[in-house]
Amino acid sequence: MIRQLVVSYVLLVAVALAAFTVPVAVTLTQQLRGDIQLAVRREATTMALLLANDDAPSRQALARMAEAYGTETPGKVEVISSSRGAVPPLPAPADAGSGDFTSALEGKVTERWDSSLFVTVPARASDQRIVGAVRIVYPPGELTTRLWEIWGFRAVLAVAVVAVAAALGALTARRLTRPLRELHEMASRFSDGDLTARSPVTGPPETQTLARTLNSGAERLETLIDAQRIFVADASHQLRTPLTALRLSLDNIADGVDDEFVREDVEQATAEVVRMSRLVNGLLVLARAEGEVTAAEPLHLTEIVEGRLGVWLVAGEERGIRFTTEWPPGPGPVVMASPGHLDQVLDNVLSNALEVSPDGGTITVRVGSRGDEVVLDVLDEGPGMPPAEKARAFDRFWRGRGLTGRSGSGLGLAIVKQLLTDDGGSVALRDAPGGGLCVRITLRAAAPRSGG
Repeated sequence: MIRQLVVSYVLLVAVALAAFTVPVAVTLTQQLRGDIQLAVRREATTMALLLANDDAPSRQALARMAEAYGTETPGKVEVISSSRGAVPPLPAPADAGSGDFTSALEGKVTERWDSSLFVTVPARASDQRIVGAVRIVYPPGELTTRLWEIWGFRAVLAVAVVAVAAALGALTARRLTRPLRELHEMASRFSDGDLTARSPVTGPPETQTLARTLNSGAERLETLIDAQRIFVADASHQLRTPLTALRLSLDNIADGVDDEFVREDVEQATAEVVRMSRLVNGLLVLARAEGEVTAAEPLHLTEIVEGRLGVWLVAGEERGIRFTTEWPPGPGPVVMASPGHLDQVLDNVLSNALEVSPDGGTITVRVGSRGDEVVLDVLDEGPGMPPAEKARAFDRFWRGRGLTGRSGSGLGLAIVKQLLTDDGGSVALRDAPGGGLCVRITLRAAAPRSGG
């Protein structure tokens, strides 16, 4: 929008300059040509009067005047007699029989612009008899120089005015569009999940009204979402105690029942209670992740990965699943993340990888740097995901089924995305080489500490 405003402003100034400057320059050009033509005609007429006297002193004066004119001006004087001969002491012109002299000897004054200005004037004696003709040939050098001065000065002035107009237009456009940029910034922050984003009420009345409307809507939406988060957190917290009590009661029932069919029903009920507990815990974690904003700090990624792998190794050994790591030697990259976020992210991702991995499979964890970002890949050897499922994988309560037959709560990847977004990172699902799924986690690299 700024570019369009600046271009429109510059075009308007350029059209105004052209409408004013070009006619003035054309008028000055015509006036200059006319002044030169008038001056040459006046000089030719004066010399023709000397030639019309037809005596030796006048001819000597004409010769001196022609010589001085040729010395002081770029022009050249040519004189012929009525018989087309020379007028001593002046030499005869090379084209004494040209149309200019023919018309002059017939009593006509001729003026024409060709490669030069040609002005030819007849010399009439007192008895109106034509005794000769004078022609001045004036080259366009001086005229061209003056024209370049006229047009060049105006061209340079026009370029300077357009440049100043462009600078002023850019400043004006930025000032006019500043409220819109602030509204865009507020909308971008709001779409990224920052419900506290508000736009300053500045600019013209229209943008002020729009800013007030957006701020009011944002406050209302923030209130509703906060109320929803509080409800989810409270409900999840209140449900944890009865679910725990219900699971303990089912365990006591299972211990005191000998009937195989009743025991099987109790085990199924216990499994559902466990699933509900996981769902409630996931809702509580997600509500806290959305409601709390903690400051990110530098953390050693490989140390966190090694710590979480040490916890999940036991679960993998039960099914013969191996964990392998790939990252450059050394202390490893340092990333910006909130304390505890990466632990929860890795727990959810590794849990999902174990869920879909076949017995005896391998889960690979890779760490690498890419500019100012650090990339963490978790690759499994499971069945992978079709594109449609990848698009829904981060939706809440969407569940996939692993090879072990257990189903999740549908909140794991939603929690992962929320935690990473809070820390300025991202997560994406890709096809792993050779089959399976690759969970790519992108984190902000911590700025290197300055020495000293």
